[in-house]
Amino acid sequence: MDKKTDRADSAWPIVDGKEHEAPSVFRPEALLREARRQRRLPLVAVPEICVLDPDGDVVRHLKRTDAGRTHEGWACYHTELLAFDLDSVGRVGIVGCAVGAPFAVLVAEQLFASGCRLLISVTSAGQITPIGPTPYFVLIDRALRDEGTSYHYLPSSTFAEAPDAPLFARVEQAGRALPDIALHRGATWTTDAPYRETESAIARARQLGALAVEMEAAALYAFSATSGHSIVCFAHVTNSMAQTEGDFEKGEADGAKATLAVVAATARAWRSWR
Repeated sequence: MDKKTDRADSAWPIVDGKEHEAPSVFRPEALLREARRQRRLPLVAVPEICVLDPDGDVVRHLKRTDAGRTHEGWACYHTELLAFDLDSVGRVGIVGCAVGAPFAVLVAEQLFASGCRLLISVTSAGQITPIGPTPYFVLIDRALRDEGTSYHYLPSSTFAEAPDAPLFARVEQAGRALPDIALHRGATWTTDAPYRETESAIARARQLGALAVEMEAAALYAFSATSGHSIVCFAHVTNSMAQTEGDFEKGEADGAKATLAVVAATARAWRSWR
């Protein structure tokens, strides 16, 4: 291999050669159109408020309690959308087990193309900086970009910032008023490689101010910033990366009831802000 070829191969394709202002040739609307045609699905909008539940705990709780129904118009090839009634909010849609930045943004793009107006992501997370006994929630206001998806939406930067500061102020106020739920606000570290959370990587994330580590927020906020869609991400800090036995305890109903309370408070804050 000559030096010229070696230099070309050393380019970082995730960062280099991006046209962030250029439209995509492949659009979620086109995929959904073909999925509806192939599966003979009706054209029915999803609820205006939707939730990403990467761990699937809330989805399983809704199924156990017979509270959710499959949305008849959701045309995603990869996921199921449940619709359910949430106290004081009304009809809400939820997608479970969309884990990781690429999957989360794929589903988010399709949700907003299908009628969603607010997307709330609540993902379990590992504690980076101890700020209290687990479990607790962190309202993520910025996320360290240690994944690949965000770089297709935004130029390089250390963090992806939550784009709607006035909305986040309302969400924080509503969340802190919830009884028996601990809510903090701060930064997280988004990674694509949970089993490469080395001591040095954890130390760097902590030095940069990360409170917890998760797998979706940076990409979701990058998509939100470029699309103008409202997305609010929470880290449900439930563990210290299994460093001790008995870790990953989430609370009642595997944390589903607390998560639904946070979702409801966020939805009410969004409606008052809107």
